[in-house]
Amino acid sequence: MSNKLIIKIVSLFTILLMTGCQKDDYTFGSINAPSNLKVTAEIVGKTADDPYGDGSGTVKFTAVADNAISYKYVYSDGTSDNAPNGKITKRFTKTGVNTYTVTVVATGKGGSASNTTIDVEVKSDFSDDQAVQLLTGGSSKKWYWAAGEPGHLGVGQNDGDATKNFYANYYQAGPFEKAGSPTSSCLYENVLTFSLDGEQLKFQLDNGGSTFFNAAFSSVAGGSGPDDACLSYNTSGVKTVSLSPSESVVMSNPDHATQTRGTTMNFSDGGFMGYYIGQSSYEILSITANRMVVRAVMGGNPALAWYHIFTTTPPNQNPTTDYTNLVWSEEFNTDGAPDPAKWGYDLGRGNNGWGNNEQQNYTNSASNIVVQGGVLKITAKKEASGGANYSSARIKTDGKYSFTYGKVEVRAKLPAGGGTWPAIWMLGQNYATKIWPECGEIDIMEHVGNSQNLIHGTLHYPGHSAGNANTGSKTIPNVSTEFHIYKTIWSPASVAIYVDDTLIHTVPNDASLPFNSDFFLILNFAMGGTFGGNIDPAFSQATFEVDYVRVYQ
Repeated sequence: MSNKLIIKIVSLFTILLMTGCQKDDYTFGSINAPSNLKVTAEIVGKTADDPYGDGSGTVKFTAVADNAISYKYVYSDGTSDNAPNGKITKRFTKTGVNTYTVTVVATGKGGSASNTTIDVEVKSDFSDDQAVQLLTGGSSKKWYWAAGEPGHLGVGQNDGDATKNFYANYYQAGPFEKAGSPTSSCLYENVLTFSLDGEQLKFQLDNGGSTFFNAAFSSVAGGSGPDDACLSYNTSGVKTVSLSPSESVVMSNPDHATQTRGTTMNFSDGGFMGYYIGQSSYEILSITANRMVVRAVMGGNPALAWYHIFTTTPPNQNPTTDYTNLVWSEEFNTDGAPDPAKWGYDLGRGNNGWGNNEQQNYTNSASNIVVQGGVLKITAKKEASGGANYSSARIKTDGKYSFTYGKVEVRAKLPAGGGTWPAIWMLGQNYATKIWPECGEIDIMEHVGNSQNLIHGTLHYPGHSAGNANTGSKTIPNVSTEFHIYKTIWSPASVAIYVDDTLIHTVPNDASLPFNSDFFLILNFAMGGTFGGNIDPAFSQATFEVDYVRVYQ
């Protein structure tokens, strides 16, 4: 293939001689526009059989000119690069064989400039139409920080260690961690819009006027100091996004197919995804219709990789989305055993103490479970029972009532004492065919007496179960002396867990998670085990009281 080279050298500046009673100022000396500007283009992989290259879309440009001190490349795909030494490698990503016009501007002293254009015809085999569809929804889509999700901002090592280089092993931000200080809360103001302009992917960042800067780059916005900070910064303007195959260290991992999508987003004109780390290329690790995880090597420090998690749900510690139509309730107004039309029992010791080394035997005895005075009472006792040293009870709506999405409210007063472990939780109704954790588990409330007043809200699902569950916790006063409302608001967009109106934990929901099918309710009072911990030798008995259970949709 022959490249058509058209040189258009234009003198952009005329020397202005200032006249008057003072001497002429020749600060720059003789100002001559760069001349003899020549550009060569090497299409990577070009052969007689492959005249348009190897399909990577990669072209190596070299520009030289007399009197030039810097160069800039402006491409017809809407992107540009600065090249102080005149050399740049560019990857063109539009699928197929395409011709691109490249304008090269050589700049000399005093801003004098010359330019030339070169046409290159190059082939790119890389495309990720699905990623573009998911990013834009086919037209335009807004993304936000998944502020309620642990690790929505994190950092890890960037090296050849395949066991640690694909996740934030150094630091992971807690849910809404950056909202606690005005020096960081601007992070959650970001709105990232991806859109399609014809076949071209575009990006715009609305930072609300302030960007959260890594301390290493605070000088970009006129800041200083040793800590990350929110600084005034203008992010207006639409950026062009090109996609290319990932070339990160993760791609060399034996399990890279499960660790990264293998697609990198390259933002034009210094574009970035909300947190300023001096980087404009982000590797997509995973993406669904409403959740995205990206990885970016820190500018100026290739030993570090930053991780960002985004969702299509705006971050809100107090979501206004609610369910208000009461569809099912248990008010516990009839004394005696729990209503058998609504509740069944789990009995015995289960496998390995119900999988958690728990120390109780579950019964349906009135001494362990009874409705009395408008309240369900589940009592754990220190007594020989079914081969265990403690007795208690667990009831469930399994096979009697299950539902998808809604608000659950349980008004309860919790037992106290070392080793006590009451819980209000939900399990996927398909647990028989999708073995836990694939079926999903939503723990609306867990409390252990060895950490009095610390309430836990937790989700279990593949990759996040048992000790690696997606969890949050908060201290709530007087949980064993007063009734509180333990609540979850579960929607296609998120699962949020509260005590009264205090948010304990929230996790963005999407189609890849098991929280989009029927779940049933469980109330139980365990003793000891892997979470309940050591049981106080002086423990004799304690009662978990439930005033009502209500489901709204």
